[in-house]
Amino acid sequence: GVGLAALQAARIAGASKIVAVDVSPEKEQLAREAGATDYVVASDTTAREIRALTGKQGVDVAVECVGRAVTIRTAWESTRRGGRTTVVGIGGKDQQVTFNALEIFHWGRTLAGCVYGNSDPARDLPVLAEHVRAGRLDLGGLVTDRIALDGIPAAFDNMIAGKGGRALVLF
Repeated sequence: GVGLAALQAARIAGASKIVAVDVSPEKEQLAREAGATDYVVASDTTAREIRALTGKQGVDVAVECVGRAVTIRTAWESTRRGGRTTVVGIGGKDQQVTFNALEIFHWGRTLAGCVYGNSDPARDLPVLAEHVRAGRLDLGGLVTDRIALDGIPAAFDNMIAGKGGRALVLF
C-alpha cells in the first residue's frame, strides 16, 4: 500500500520516469496502474537494472518502502550522484546498513528517513483531499481485496507473501 501510494505521489509530482521494484512479478500491473513507467523484479542486480533504465545515471529520488537493510542499500545504489534516498519502511534494530566514507563523499547523495510523510497535517491534508476529489490520487487503487473480519488472517498471509495491495475490512 505504501509503495503504491508513493508511485501515485511520484506521478502527481510530475516524475517522467517512475521505476517500481517488487519481489513479485504479479504486482507489475498494479504498479503500472499506480503510475510506474517501468517495473523491475527485485534481485541482486536491481540497482544495475535501474541505472540502465536511467541512462546509467540512477534515479533523482529513490523511496524505500520495506525497511530492510538490503532494500535500503539497493535504493541508495540506485540513486544518482547528488540525488536523494528516502527511507519510509520501518526496519528493525537488526537491519544494519553500512556505507564507507569514500562512497558518501563520492556520490554526494542524501539519505533521509520519513515519518508519516514528514507532513504538516494542517497544510497537507487539504492538498491530499483535493487530489482525491480531482481523481489524481486513487485510494481505491490501493485496495485489491475487500474482506470480512474472518478474512483478516488470510489477508496477513497474503501481505507476508507479497500478494496484492491492501485489504479493506468490511463489516
